[in-house]
Amino acid sequence: MGQEISLSQFDDADFKRFHQKLQQETRLLRRLIEQKNVSHRDPVAGFEIEAWLVNKDMRPSPINKHYLATLNDPQASLELAKFNIEFNCDPVVLTDDVFSRLHRQLQTTWDKAKRHAESLDHNIVMIGILPTLQQADLHLGNMSDMHRYRALNKQILQTRGEPIHIDICGAEHLKTDHHDVMLEAATTSFQTHIQLPLQIAHHFYNASIIASAPIVALCANAPFLFGKELWHESRIPLFEQAIETGGFGGVAHGPLRRVSFGSDYARHSIIECFQENFDHFPVLLPVNHDAAIEAFEHLRLHNGTIWRWNRPLIGFDEDSTPHIRVEHRTPAAGPSVPDAIANAAFYYGLAKHICDRIIARGLPLPFAQAKDNFYQAARYGLDGTIIWFDGAKHRLQPLLQSELLPGAVAGLKSLGIYNSEIEDYLDIIRQRIANKQNGCHWQRRYIRELNQDFTEMTRTYLKNQNTGNPVSAWKLL
Repeated sequence: MGQEISLSQFDDADFKRFHQKLQQETRLLRRLIEQKNVSHRDPVAGFEIEAWLVNKDMRPSPINKHYLATLNDPQASLELAKFNIEFNCDPVVLTDDVFSRLHRQLQTTWDKAKRHAESLDHNIVMIGILPTLQQADLHLGNMSDMHRYRALNKQILQTRGEPIHIDICGAEHLKTDHHDVMLEAATTSFQTHIQLPLQIAHHFYNASIIASAPIVALCANAPFLFGKELWHESRIPLFEQAIETGGFGGVAHGPLRRVSFGSDYARHSIIECFQENFDHFPVLLPVNHDAAIEAFEHLRLHNGTIWRWNRPLIGFDEDSTPHIRVEHRTPAAGPSVPDAIANAAFYYGLAKHICDRIIARGLPLPFAQAKDNFYQAARYGLDGTIIWFDGAKHRLQPLLQSELLPGAVAGLKSLGIYNSEIEDYLDIIRQRIANKQNGCHWQRRYIRELNQDFTEMTRTYLKNQNTGNPVSAWKLL
């Protein structure tokens, strides 16, 4: 949920001033994009990964403030809950040996974080939803001590005017109410970023939308919530429902939702997403800044309160030229460091391949179909079916093997990635598909074939994770 703010209480004047500045910055961004005064540099890759702090009983442990203070790593930061943390990386140009370089960064960060947790008699786990989490853990006493989180909680609940309703029907049915935004803390992800040259930014954004279905199925790692087996990637409905609030008019269920797959492709320019943010979503955090309009402080803060599964972002090059990034939010955290980097490689490659096809031949799927594919894939994972470019229904596992993996290879080659990198990281994906074992399948097999003990499953999951082996090779014992 991003950067810290200076206040948690606001009045009507704050909202009015912020809205005026947001309007000015949105107009400026439109003008810069129309004049092509936005970065055209080659693609740059990066990521954020969220993780859980757990005690020796594999239960979430609310110690992130002490943990981070004693870890003293500028790449690590607080998350919404006191038992969650986030790690960032230094961006790397998306070519040559990019994945080895990202892998070394993440492995170094993770090894340091793991050792530090162990020194505090704790562990750190990367997994989409912690299986031992209980709803009673998700209360305001376990919210990280930041103005931003308190303000978001107040504004979202005020906008809704009613409790949070969770209703997820999967293999089992979970229906419950909650009275704050802490349910969002149950979902941890691996978010990839790609900085894009302006001329392809909206095409790549559209390609990311289309690629989301196979990626969410391939990376599924969150089948359980509060002891119930739900979707293969239960983060998707949980996050959408956990902070569900709509656009203007106080309509909690629409017409546009703050957490969503989006409303359409960017048909002509990436500015369409930022304009939609201004036109349809009321301000939640009206923190007024004295910075120049060119810093886009208000636009970036507002954009940070709208969570599309593929989210356009504004950043800056070293020379202060604004640039466009796409944040791809569909993969769960974990199951291992090599799995995470392989997931990034597959995303970049497949999205680039689809992007090239869009530029050459136009959009291959109606937006409504891409959206339906996404939710089918999140619910049924590698067991699911989607409708692809030929208009036919395909089972995801064979489609990944026959068409999407070769597409990802072609996309990575077009980016100038070394062949050895493509072979090493996409082979991890290839084995995952062949063995039909991602994090979700491993968790479900453990519970069904061994026992219903989520504590022991989490402990075994952590042991497998700490071997550094990809999930396709994990054993149940």
